[in-house]
Formats: sequence, structure tokens, C-alpha cells
Amino acid sequence: MNKIKVGFIGTGGMAGAHMGNLAQFDDVEFAAMCDISEDRATGRAQEYGGTAYTDYKEMFDREDLDAVYICTPPFAHGEQEQIACENGIPMFIEKPIAVDMEQAIIINEYVERYDIITSVGYHWRYGGNAQNAKKIVDQEPQILGALGYWIGGMPGVPWWRVRAESGGQHVEQTTHIFDLARFILGNGKTVHGVATSGSMTDIPNYDVDDLSMVNIEFESGAVANIASCCAMEGWGRVHLEVFCRGLVVTIGGPNNVNRKGETESLSGEDGQDRDRVFIDAVKTGDRSQILSPYSDALETQKIMIAASKSFETGKAVDL
Repeated sequence: MNKIKVGFIGTGGMAGAHMGNLAQFDDVEFAAMCDISEDRATGRAQEYGGTAYTDYKEMFDREDLDAVYICTPPFAHGEQEQIACENGIPMFIEKPIAVDMEQAIIINEYVERYDIITSVGYHWRYGGNAQNAKKIVDQEPQILGALGYWIGGMPGVPWWRVRAESGGQHVEQTTHIFDLARFILGNGKTVHGVATSGSMTDIPNYDVDDLSMVNIEFESGAVANIASCCAMEGWGRVHLEVFCRGLVVTIGGPNNVNRKGETESLSGEDGQDRDRVFIDAVKTGDRSQILSPYSDALETQKIMIAASKSFETGKAVDL
């Protein structure tokens, strides 16, 4: 296999970030750009190469792809992943993988049935800060817990503010922090959350939560609280603090390590490029370096959807 022929479904901002990175690789060829916006698909094809499409079924029928990047909004996941699996095409899928569990479970069944190489866009795992944080806390006899935050303002994308299309901030955005907590602390066991909404009277047609807080008990016995807020103006906080006895490691934000009151920087060196890892897996068939295959992302999805259920019922949800 010479150059990996890559197609894109969804050619917006996140797709553009991947394209810009992949364009630096000598072993990648852009074969197809598919988007519901013909102008956007055509623009990306003119910029990076490949044929523009507005119908991914036509793209799959006409193109001989080695890999596909699926960078659609949460509500749009489903059929394109199933078709890719049926055609044996490795997939890089942007997070979150769905707005609910039902669709995600169906896709995972396809992935397993056709033994597809997959990677999900939880890029924090690949960063040197997260990699080094994990090495540090893994040396500790016990991880006590964590505090996580994704606090900021309301994104301008219309579908983001509609719960049925984004899943809410905790599903669409704070998913990175939930996943990072799993990466460091392991799988969750029980989830309980509370949420409030309705303060942003100046924003039309929104029904997502303004602020939510999710408590997680992990299988290890560690606990975490992760807060999401999209109602702030001019202030934000996006990081995860991990607590061990005599040790606090902060990933994101200040990126530091506090050992018994003494603070030092958390190294960002020795990270990995998620696109490079995926392309190498496609070339060699060795998927061992992929840090977030679909089956693992499904575990993160379980936590977020359990939180959604807990918001509604007021009760804790066992995973």
C-alpha cells in the first residue's frame, strides 16, 4: 500500500483541523470530501484535493477508500459508520460518537462484526500533558479522585444549543473531560448528576443545561465531580485536577504538579499525533497504539448518557 486514500464525511472546522494535519503526511492522499453543503465540500476539495460529494452513499459507491474521517455533529452519526463497516473501511470518528446509547451500541456491534480499525477523536489522551500525568499518578498507591471543569460560553453553532442534536454540553463538549477522567482513573461504576437551565433569556431556541455537575464513582473506588457550564461571559476553566495523597496533578489550564505544596510544571513532551497513529494503524493493521478505539469511547458515552438520565430522574445510575 502506497498512499492512504482518505475520504471525509463532514468538512467543517474539526475536519479542517484533521485535513491540515494530514496534509503534512507524505503517505496520505485526499480522495473525497462529502458535506451537506456543496460549497463547503467543493472548497475543501479545491484546497486539499479529491472529489466533492453531498451524498456519502454516492461517495462510498464511487471511491476506493482506505480510510474515512467522520466529522459530523452528534445527531448525524449512524448510517455512514454502518456503511463504512460493511465496506471494511477503517474509521476516524469525531466525538461524541452519538447523542444516545442506542445508536452508539448499534455502531459498536457493526465495528466488532466487521473487525474495523477505529479511532475516536479524544485528542487529550494523546497530549504529552495527559501522558505524563498518567505516568505520575500510576506510580501512586491510590488515586483519591478528581475535579473536572468545562466552563465557558455558548458556542455559536445552532445545533449545539438543541439537546436532541448535541446531547447537551456534558455530551458534546465536556466529553473530553469525562474521557480524560476515565483515561486516568479507569472505568466508572455509578453516576449521579444535577443540572439547571433557563438563565440565558437572550439566546433563542436553546434547551440545553446552563450548568450541570456530575458525580462519578469509579470501579477503583476513586470519585470525581465534573462541572459543565455554557452560560459564562468572559471567563472560563477547562481542566482536570487529579488528587492523590500529597499530590495534585492538573491537566489542562495551568498544567502543573503539586507535591506537598511545591508546584512544578507538568511536561507536555512525548505526546503522540492522533492522526499519525490512526494512519499508521491503517497501513500496518496494528491498532495497538490507538488510545481511543470505538469500544473504549463507548465506555465514556455510558457515563455521559447516565448523567443525562440522572438529571431527569434525580437518581444515581449504575453503569
